[in-house]
Amino acid sequence: MSKMYLSYNFVLLAVSLCFLHFCDGQTRAKGLSLSERVQQLTEMNLKKSVLRFNGAKFKEFVKATPRNYSVIIMFTAMTPQRQCSICRQANDEYLVVANSFRYSQAYSNKLFFAMVDFDEGSEVFQMLRLNTAPIFMHFPPKGKPKSSDTFDIQRLGFAAESIAKWIAERTDVQIRVFRPPSYSGTMALIMLFALVAGFLYLRRNNLDFLYNKTLWGISAIFFCLAMVSGQMWNHIRGPPFVHRLQSGGVAYIHGSSQGQFVLETYIIIVLNSAIVLGMIMMTDAAARKNCDVRMRQILSLVGLAIVAIFFSVILSIFRSKAHGYPYSFLFK
Repeated sequence: MSKMYLSYNFVLLAVSLCFLHFCDGQTRAKGLSLSERVQQLTEMNLKKSVLRFNGAKFKEFVKATPRNYSVIIMFTAMTPQRQCSICRQANDEYLVVANSFRYSQAYSNKLFFAMVDFDEGSEVFQMLRLNTAPIFMHFPPKGKPKSSDTFDIQRLGFAAESIAKWIAERTDVQIRVFRPPSYSGTMALIMLFALVAGFLYLRRNNLDFLYNKTLWGISAIFFCLAMVSGQMWNHIRGPPFVHRLQSGGVAYIHGSSQGQFVLETYIIIVLNSAIVLGMIMMTDAAARKNCDVRMRQILSLVGLAIVAIFFSVILSIFRSKAHGYPYSFLFK
């Protein structure tokens, strides 16, 4: 009798273990619950502002439903053998946005930033039919991503401010971009003042040049050209020098009025300098009363031509940045 009782208990225990194993298998097959996914994402986000996803994590945290959070993903190819220099630049700007959100008052578990590298999640690229990098995509809480959920790098560039504005349009989360402080400009300014002070000390017995109107006029012109071209904007925002296109080319002019490149400001300085030169030639021609009339006419016409041509070029650049601007002069 006791043997039958032991056999019965053993069979019951075996059946219970099989049932528990079956239930556990069913639970794992269904994946994590919504609260568990949010908890894991939040814990990972406390360690890194940009989460690295492979194929499995992408399916678990992005493709799995239901979701009550948005995910911004940068699809990239960061390994050196891929030789994607633009991916490095885009990643730096993307990190600025993610860190700005992570340490801002707008931070919540309703938005997460992630990255999928081609060498870590090639199946994700195949799933989404992506054949270029970098690409920024927004995965909304409900439904599939629309065409507007893909960031237009070709038109807007990949500056952190442009990415933050696009995110605000897609998620209603306003991100104020905070860039890490750079002390290189401050050190350069201190060195400049030190050099000027040293020069004035060495020339302390002969400071007549300080009363030279031409020197002060040239200095004022250079200061105005630097400010008008956007050098202070560059110092605050830290834009890239140029923008490398996915086709392999290089863009020197930003495609939006909300951004610019460093080289673009140098181009604007040269164009504005040419306009100033043309104005000086016309003014000087009018001021030369004792000069030959023919020479004064030539100076006036040449100065007028320089002003007209280079002003038209600047206006054409402005038209390309401010889409829909109706006016032009010589060039479109």
